[in-house]
Amino acid sequence: MADTKRIVVALGGNALGKTPEEQLQLIKDTAVSLVNMIEAGHEVMITHGNGPQVGMIKVATDEAAKNGSSPTIPFAECGAMSQGYIGYHLAQALDNELNKRKIDREVSSIVTQTVVDEKDPAFENPTKPVGAMLTKEEADKAAAETGNKYVEDSGRGWRWVVASPRPTRVVESKVIDSLMKDNIVVIASGGGGIPVVEREDGLSGVPAVIDKDLSASLLARQIDADQLVILTAVENIAVNFNKPDEKQLDEVTVEEMRKHADDGQFAPGSMLPKVEACLEFVESGDARSAIVTSLEKAGEALDGKAGTHIVNK
Repeated sequence: MADTKRIVVALGGNALGKTPEEQLQLIKDTAVSLVNMIEAGHEVMITHGNGPQVGMIKVATDEAAKNGSSPTIPFAECGAMSQGYIGYHLAQALDNELNKRKIDREVSSIVTQTVVDEKDPAFENPTKPVGAMLTKEEADKAAAETGNKYVEDSGRGWRWVVASPRPTRVVESKVIDSLMKDNIVVIASGGGGIPVVEREDGLSGVPAVIDKDLSASLLARQIDADQLVILTAVENIAVNFNKPDEKQLDEVTVEEMRKHADDGQFAPGSMLPKVEACLEFVESGDARSAIVTSLEKAGEALDGKAGTHIVNK
């Protein structure tokens, strides 16, 4: 098929749900959209968020550690656990949908590490709350014992905050590339990847949260993908959002999108990282493009009939 592409798909949280039961149900619908891409002949690699899931794991293991029934589980290991169970659900749903359509493709979920720079300024200013809610007294005690930073979270209690450094390298990218060349559908880089730093004695996990879309963009470049597709809660990126002159963006050049970003059109905690991830990917090669759209419109977006398309022109 002439117009087939190697595509990295980044799933938003709306495709996964917040509990294991909700996730298992939602992922069945997610699998339909993803298998539509595969059935069209595209090479597809899937990445996903893990915010609610890793939070659930960290809170549960922290509570178990408090009553002495379990050791404290480091945050990097909690990320690995979330990759495992989300990957299991996704792989199972994709296998079931592929088998239903009699499509002969294998699916593999890869526990993935992402290298960050230990000197990244983000480590000096951690901002991402994780783990259980604590009282002020509990937080002060934990800070004194661990050196970790704790902040009040929306009046609900005190939480540990970790850094959000930029990803620099996905460790397993060659494995992922090799599997895709063998026609295997790969699930990888969940939650942006398990954050690790490079030291003299090798890789070491660190407590951090990596933006999943920036990691997806990085991995897409490492495996020489043609297209980055970010699936989120909206069909199109908009400028002048929630204003009378709101405008939905269809096809936009890198230059136009960068101007919108510089003008402050996109919220730093939601759409801006997605836009930055797309720009980094598209700028890395003349033939590369990116799409931001909803899960429901993914198929139409690949046909150019929906979504915001960011292109080099």
